[in-house]
Amino acid sequence: MEALAIEKKRERNKELQEKILQLKKERNAIILAHYYQRPEIQEIADYLGDSFGLAQKAKTTDADVILFCGVHFMGESAKILNMDKTVLIPDERAGCPMADMVNVDGLRKLKAQHPNAKVVAYINTTAEIKAETDICCTSSNARAVIESIDAEEIIWIPDKNLGQYVQQFTDKKMIIWEGYCNTHDLLTVPDVEKLRAEHPDALFVAHPECRPEVWKIADYVGSTTGILKYCRESEHKKFIVATEEGVRYMLELESPDKEFIFASKFLVCPNMKVNNLKKLANALETMQPEIYLPEDVADRARASLERMLQVK
Repeated sequence: MEALAIEKKRERNKELQEKILQLKKERNAIILAHYYQRPEIQEIADYLGDSFGLAQKAKTTDADVILFCGVHFMGESAKILNMDKTVLIPDERAGCPMADMVNVDGLRKLKAQHPNAKVVAYINTTAEIKAETDICCTSSNARAVIESIDAEEIIWIPDKNLGQYVQQFTDKKMIIWEGYCNTHDLLTVPDVEKLRAEHPDALFVAHPECRPEVWKIADYVGSTTGILKYCRESEHKKFIVATEEGVRYMLELESPDKEFIFASKFLVCPNMKVNNLKKLANALETMQPEIYLPEDVADRARASLERMLQVK
């Protein structure tokens, strides 16, 4: 019975994928998907990436329509960089709790308290926050962004775990906001130690959105793209992975001969998983939900994103 249900689901997914690809062609659309999306969405994406790679791709696409499969702030970033294009998201309820942990009034007060500081915003922020920011960053380029800034004092928002990770590599004073990723921050050292005891031959790789005590015991710490590259190029055959479980799709695709054990069954972002094939098809069919932004907010936010993309 279970096998039959799985087969029916596979057939339904295939039908929806074919419908989406046809609609994509008709709309001259591009499908951008984050690594944390469901596997069946990743399968049909034109481009898969982390926040930095997706921002780069959104900036350079010549498609008329961008269907962004991620969470809301990612769709906003694509719109900021492409105000003349239609940017769709499969479900506008796909938010980011971390992005909601920083607000404009609080940030403005902090800026007033530290008038000589530059504001660095993790890309996991709303357009309104980006508009108050000097430069954005992602986990892929956070260290390079910090070093590119001509200031000795940095206001870092909103992820305290990534902020503390970056702080190790700079002499600049960092004022770190108390935000965090609800998913990555769940992982504890005992979770990891238990798996290491069960799999002593495995390397432990962690995203810097994890708690400091977790990434401090990792064999490798890096962005999602960094973790993929490390595991792909490593001679090791077994890895304990501390990031969102959607990355399993690409890890196994790139390294089918290796074993990946996720560090907790709770490493699942419910917001990323809100999207599904039916919603993708509906978005391309109805051209909704569409991302809209005020021009003045987008213009100010764009400056911080453009500066990020210029950092090498």
